[in-house]
Amino acid sequence: MARILVVDDDVLVRVTVKNILEREGHAVVLAECGHDGAQAIEAYAFDLAIVDIFMPDMDGLATIKIFHQSAPRLPIIVISGYAFRDTSGPAPDFLRMAVDLGATACLRKPFTSTELADAVRACLLPASFKVA
Repeated sequence: MARILVVDDDVLVRVTVKNILEREGHAVVLAECGHDGAQAIEAYAFDLAIVDIFMPDMDGLATIKIFHQSAPRLPIIVISGYAFRDTSGPAPDFLRMAVDLGATACLRKPFTSTELADAVRACLLPASFKVA
């Protein structure tokens, strides 16, 4: 199947996503941060990347920019479960920002294994078969 890079600073999320994707038949490479993910993108070819938005040092938005420079056609699924504590005003829509930067799809944590598998399948479809 596909070779997928998962970039998330939370070890439980990384391992859970890896287990789900490996059950689907994919080969999965894990990265703990955006810097590690950027190194992996330079060293290996991937069919898909899954990137958390909120990580220390290099956030997911910066990571997406680097991925697009190194692998412009790489589909990217962004994931985030960040919730703002200050509800006095509207919260920025970071998932929308990621899509505007070129992410192919987004998932809000917590997501189900079915939602993840469906998003991966949709991103891996050849462009001519994607439904708009």
